[in-house]
Amino acid sequence: MNTALRKTVIAGNWKMNKNRAEAKALIADMVPLVKNASCDVVICVPFTNLETALEATKGTNIKVGAQNCHWAESGAFTAEISAGMLKELGVGYVIIGHSERRQYFGETDVTVNKRVRAALNAGLKVILCVGELLEQREQGITNETVSLQTKIALMGVTEEELKNIIIAYEPVWAIGTGKTATADQANEVNHAIRMVVASLYGKKAGDGITIQYGGSMNAANAAELLGKEDVDGGLIGGASLKAADFAVIVNAAK
Repeated sequence: MNTALRKTVIAGNWKMNKNRAEAKALIADMVPLVKNASCDVVICVPFTNLETALEATKGTNIKVGAQNCHWAESGAFTAEISAGMLKELGVGYVIIGHSERRQYFGETDVTVNKRVRAALNAGLKVILCVGELLEQREQGITNETVSLQTKIALMGVTEEELKNIIIAYEPVWAIGTGKTATADQANEVNHAIRMVVASLYGKKAGDGITIQYGGSMNAANAAELLGKEDVDGGLIGGASLKAADFAVIVNAAK
């Protein structure tokens, strides 16, 4: 982390977990444990829990995000949710381009860009996910892969709008597998992403953008990962479903 240049953000991605009662209880447990955080704290919950989470986090330092949004403002897109609908609820953040959306639901670099554009237009902050498959890492094309994903996702995004984007590097081979990139590997790729942003928008923008690590960060490895210069927080999966574990990660960001 380099808190002199950019914000540190710890965001929990609850994925498809927790009903409303469970969400309310988890947030209640979480609030006192993270109230003194020196970083921004975000929880990205299922659509059905958004109103519950917004109510439960009132008056706290925890911000609420969604896990996806559609690129259209409205239309014949059954089961989809628009960025404007999220904004109307009071949601502040949205995850876009998560590897599971790419893997299971046909997300492409182009549709990621369209969703980013829609989210920014609606006034949301974007957590933009990029990352390589295991075979891409083994082929030695990790940096090329995340560079291309980043460039396409940011097409049409202005330098001013970039201030509302957080990038999360999530090696796909480390999502839900128990495997984790070493702190040095995470830092290396995050630095490469930062250089891509700098090449597009200039050094100041590259230095200023928050780049999280999103590959199975947990209570045991958070301090080492967050100790790296270019790791500005985490996009946390399983560990965000346990208040105590999530709090350890949040409080490691000091």
